[in-house]
Amino acid sequence: MQAGIRKSLVIAAALVAVGAVTGCHKKASGIDPNALGPAPAAPAAAPTATITADPLAIDLGQSVILNWRTQNATTVTIDGIGDVSINGTQTVSPANSTNFHLTAKGDGGTTEANVRVTVRVPVAPTAPADADMGSEAAFHQNVQDVFFDYDSYDLRPDATASVSKAAAYLTAHPAIRVVIGGYCDDRGSAEYNLALGENRANAARTALIAAGIPASRLRVISYGKEKQFCTEENESCWQQNRRGQFSLDK
Repeated sequence: MQAGIRKSLVIAAALVAVGAVTGCHKKASGIDPNALGPAPAAPAAAPTATITADPLAIDLGQSVILNWRTQNATTVTIDGIGDVSINGTQTVSPANSTNFHLTAKGDGGTTEANVRVTVRVPVAPTAPADADMGSEAAFHQNVQDVFFDYDSYDLRPDATASVSKAAAYLTAHPAIRVVIGGYCDDRGSAEYNLALGENRANAARTALIAAGIPASRLRVISYGKEKQFCTEENESCWQQNRRGQFSLDK
C-alpha cells in the first residue's frame, strides 16, 4: 500500500514540473510589417490621348479646328505643329489632305492618336478634245474689238455692249482661250503708250471676268503704239488705233 502512495506522489510531481516548464514559454508574436521595408510603389498609369478635327473635310483655303485631350501625359507633340499643351485646341489651314499625328508621353509610357483632314483642291476644267471651238470667222463676228477715247482706258458704253456679246459667245464655247491686245495711237512716248495699252487690255479682260469668263482663259499683251491699224494723222485714224483687240489664243 505504501508503494502505491509513493507512485502517485511521483506522478503528481512530474505533472507539476511539466506545467511549470510550459508556463515559462511566451506566446509567439506575429511579423512586424515595419521590419519588411516600404511597400513597392504602384506602376505609373499609361497616358491616354484623343484628337479630333472639325470639320473633317474642307475646301482649299478653309480652316479646321483641332481638339485634343490627354491624361497622365507630361509632353504632347503634333506632327507639323510641334510641342503643344497636354489639352488644347488650334486652328489650322492645311494646303493638302493631312494626317495629324499626336504623340503623348508620360511616366507610364507613350501613346499616339491620329485624325485625318481631307482638303478638296479644285481642278480647273479642261475642254474635251472634240470641244466646239467654232470658226475663226464666227469668233470675230461675236467677239469684236473694243475702242477707247483719247488717253483713256475706261470702257465706253459701246465697248460694254461688245463685251457682253463676247462673253455670251465665249460661255457657249468653253474651249476657246483669248489673247487681248492693247493698242494706242502714235501720239506720246513709247513707254507711256505701252503702259496705256496694257491698261486697256486689262480693262477688257476685267469686264469679261465680271461677265463670267474664267480668268484662266484670258491673257493680255500690250503693243503700245508699235503696231498701227491706220497711219493717217487724223482723229478717224487715231480712233482705229485706240483699241483692245480680241484674238484666238492658239
